[in-house]
Amino acid sequence: MIRLHVTQDLAEGAELALDADQSRYLVAVMRRAVGDELLVFNGRDGEWRAVLSQAGKRGASLRIEALERPQAAGPDLDLVIALVKRARLETIVEKAAELGARRVRPVITERTNADHTNIARLAAIATEAAEQTGRLDVPAVEAPEKLERLIEGWDAARMLVFCDEAGDAPPLLQALKGRPAGPWAILIGPEGGFSPAERARLRALPFAVPAGLGPRILRADTAAIAALSLWQAALGDWTP
Repeated sequence: MIRLHVTQDLAEGAELALDADQSRYLVAVMRRAVGDELLVFNGRDGEWRAVLSQAGKRGASLRIEALERPQAAGPDLDLVIALVKRARLETIVEKAAELGARRVRPVITERTNADHTNIARLAAIATEAAEQTGRLDVPAVEAPEKLERLIEGWDAARMLVFCDEAGDAPPLLQALKGRPAGPWAILIGPEGGFSPAERARLRALPFAVPAGLGPRILRADTAAIAALSLWQAALGDWTP
């Protein structure tokens, strides 16, 4: 069944007017007609079964029928990722949404080649991934900021595991063993790695946990997927 993320409040009997893109997707692309059912969620009110109550050139509307799943919180996990090339960054955001990250925070490091990205497009990719994977919320995608500034404003209650390619950090699963479940963040550096100064500063932080991702050099998108998967297996909702 089609799932759509909406921004309006959800309650039994509510009527929702869809925006132009969602109306076009349901009616023109997916060929849905009045009376067809779908699922909707907004990240606050759970997942609801809805019926297409209007479908035409002027737009589409839904009538909310019944609650299918109550709202549930996922793991409190952020992905902090150095800006990389557009295609790889889009893959990272998509997979972060699929793997349950709560928020994606792009950062600019000393060896980052890019200094901006299309946040609106990344947010749309995160939304589509959330719709397809069945999660009840959409991960936020924040505007890029410098790594130094991010560290200065860091909430020390959130542990930060940074993937250190220097080769002397313990494997990620070992680094997480015995640690509390959350809140956490994972930091992935740029293709050129962290500078010596950045690595030294990160290692000096009381809330930072250096960790390795194996004996091979990984691209940023592969490293992000691997780190998210290992964290979920150790501390996240992959563990009963």
